Amino acid sequence: MATRKYDFKYMQYRGQEGRLIPLLQQAQAEDGFLSRERLERIHEETGVPLTQIYGVATFYAQFRFTPVGKHLVKVCHGTACHVSGAEDISEGVRDEIGIGNGETTADRQFTVEKVSCLGCCSLAPVIMVGETTHGNLTPVSVRKVLKGYAEAGTGTDAGSGTGTGAGGEGDA
Repeated sequence: MATRKYDFKYMQYRGQEGRLIPLLQQAQAEDGFLSRERLERIHEETGVPLTQIYGVATFYAQFRFTPVGKHLVKVCHGTACHVSGAEDISEGVRDEIGIGNGETTADRQFTVEKVSCLGCCSLAPVIMVGETTHGNLTPVSVRKVLKGYAEAGTGTDAGSGTGTGAGGEGDA
């Protein structure tokens, strides 16, 4: 029986070297994490040994094996954010939603991740909620941002503003 080049939607990389990481990224983008079932499916369809798939997925910090909340909150702890009060921002996040790094709220609305750098150093301290950057934060303004997401329910354009520079103005 001939093997089809395009077996299912995850296989556009079939037969190409280096296809595993893009496949894992796509699976995680669709599911929010890498489930055992999805990894087994990738193994079955690509022929890549399951041990190799797990080896790659566990090596890179970008991959997760547990579901994340609806709103993924990345708290930057890079140098600029660190010296600008990243620990205070993390504490503000913890105070507002009740969880710390690597945790997900019981209602699966929020997951918090401490990250090394978000590349927005001029806006330090910074968090990202989903794809939206909130910068120039204080412990008070980060609570307002998160409260906006919790109240909005959708997480779209929520908080005290979206995009760069949102959140910190006027908070002492």
